[in-house]
Amino acid sequence: MEPMHRGAEAAVQTCDELAPGWTVILRRQPVRIAAGRLEGGHADAYELICCDCGDNPDLDYRDVPPELQQIRGPYPMEAGITEYMKHLEPRHR
Repeated sequence: MEPMHRGAEAAVQTCDELAPGWTVILRRQPVRIAAGRLEGGHADAYELICCDCGDNPDLDYRDVPPELQQIRGPYPMEAGITEYMKHLEPRHR
């Protein structure tokens, strides 16, 4: 995992492999996920996966309901960080 720092006020971690115990993660959007495995590399966008909202990281973007697609994005990096920080607010703890 690589920490991403944006000024002194926020730190966001992104990763391509999920760690045990995570609930919200900002990751590079895979080109495709099939049978729970990454295929075709990554897109130039980021997506927000929120387990607390009912999302499943093993599913492809096209395989989740529209309300989860809206949460996922895709986002450019800066907008993804903003959405990630919103998901860390108390309603998700």
